[in-house]
Amino acid sequence: MQISQVKLKGFRNFRNATINLSSKSLILGCNDIGKSNMLHALRILLDKRLSPADLDPQDSDFYVHEETNEIEILIEFSEVYEDCVLAKLREHVSDEGRTYLAYRATRDPVSNSKDYQILAGRAADALVEIDSRFYLRVLDLEFMGSKRDLFSFLRQERTHLLQDAKEAREDEEAIEDNKVLSEIQSQLLGVNNNVASLAYVKKATDRLNKELAALSFQAAKEEVFFDTGTADPSLFVDGLELASRVGEKTLSVGGDGKNNQIHLALWAARNMSTLDSEEEPLKVTIFCIEEPEAHLHPHQQRKLAAYLADTLKAQVIITSHSPQIVCEFPPASIIRLYSNHPDTLAAGDGATPFTEKALIEFGHRLNIIPAEAFYSHLILLVEGTSEVMFYRNLAPAIGIDPDRLNISILSVSGIGFKPYIILLNSLSIGYVIRTDNDVFRIPRREAYRLAGVERGIEIYRGFCREDSEFEALLQKHEGELQGFPTCVPPTENKTAATAISGMLEKFNIFVADDDLEHDLHDALGEVTSAFFGQDADGETVRQMQKRKATSMFGFLLEHSNELARLRDHSLAKPLLRCQRMAESWP
Repeated sequence: MQISQVKLKGFRNFRNATINLSSKSLILGCNDIGKSNMLHALRILLDKRLSPADLDPQDSDFYVHEETNEIEILIEFSEVYEDCVLAKLREHVSDEGRTYLAYRATRDPVSNSKDYQILAGRAADALVEIDSRFYLRVLDLEFMGSKRDLFSFLRQERTHLLQDAKEAREDEEAIEDNKVLSEIQSQLLGVNNNVASLAYVKKATDRLNKELAALSFQAAKEEVFFDTGTADPSLFVDGLELASRVGEKTLSVGGDGKNNQIHLALWAARNMSTLDSEEEPLKVTIFCIEEPEAHLHPHQQRKLAAYLADTLKAQVIITSHSPQIVCEFPPASIIRLYSNHPDTLAAGDGATPFTEKALIEFGHRLNIIPAEAFYSHLILLVEGTSEVMFYRNLAPAIGIDPDRLNISILSVSGIGFKPYIILLNSLSIGYVIRTDNDVFRIPRREAYRLAGVERGIEIYRGFCREDSEFEALLQKHEGELQGFPTCVPPTENKTAATAISGMLEKFNIFVADDDLEHDLHDALGEVTSAFFGQDADGETVRQMQKRKATSMFGFLLEHSNELARLRDHSLAKPLLRCQRMAESWP
């Protein structure tokens, strides 16, 4: 049994969203997009730790961006075949093993009084009200929030942890433990006697008894003393504290990262102990974990992703801000929440085969750098590392703050824009493209073509809506993009390319005047010539194109202050488009 779909209507920042889930679901999205709100919606119906009073709707629970007085949270379960669940919900389970639970809340616009119902049914359109969340006896959501306190958790769970381990012992182990406890009791009595013999403890004891005797005749008949409280070995063991041993030294466990790892490991072990039995389960458990990566360095974040997926043999729903965890999670499990201005939606309605296919085709490109894209509103896609460095330096020089606007600048490492576009489209992430105006020789012919402009047209035809004005322009000029005899396009060919490039900008596709090095030298010729120590324009560009990234890094290190002069240059157009798009969103 697992949650296959969640529908949220009128709930907090969700106006009308459908979110498909898989057995292991990773929920991504920028801050304040609604990841915690989505988990809270699940908890309303499935977390028995929320009391009936916690279910009462608040004004802040109703959708905030337009007037609404109704909330609906609808959860669809599939593969419902467990006997324990069927015994409780049999009349609400379809023959195909599906069941639905819903929470509906209403608000009177005049009196502002609010009420709610819990419903169940065999189909989404055949729900009936039920008296309570009685199904929580057999269906439970285990929630771990982002704020974790290891020692508070241990205080709450210590008895359970030790008792579970005690009950799991073999008979021989129990007999041996009893022998050890007897030895501990004898040793504890010795400890008590030794403590009592300490001079300052003895003096304090005598003084206390003297004062008590002066207060009460009855007290004089009894002697009080300081005790370690450890005479009972069972109480002593139950009061164990967590510590860490390094070599021969015992240290307190205090690092936030270590505490987080221990907390998650104990929590997982505690919950899985009830699921490892070969007997028919008495309940179905679903795990929800917020930001498990807290305080962990990248290697441990990747390891944590695998650990949680492998250890928790049940449905797991995780929210995360970690690109490392993104890279390690199965593609079909990744769900991105994004702003639909102003409400929140799930890209592709959540975990879908289309998203999985896009991620698989993305393949080896899914590493720590482009994984940043999952959390961005907008991506500027460029060809190489030198372009990334240039635009990251150009942005602040012309007054653009990409991080504030949630814009990323990513390299496609060549001219392979297609896999990136497919992935970004599947995740509903906006993008702007900047590519070189390459001129390539046509194989086996003494002729050349404007490959950069053709690349822009191919992107338009593959991923943009058809535009009649642009189609007419293409029909007029497209033949002039190839078949000219020299590597320098004749005037008429270049004029056609310029017209088409200008129209491509309408679709957020920017073709360079030439390439980054030529365009930068054209704009800042005196600066680039001086830096590279060349007088001839052609030689300066050749120096810039040798070891492109290294040359660009050195140039920017000394002359990034000159980039402010490029605000009105064509080089800045892609960044300015990104800024305009980001700032136009509500």
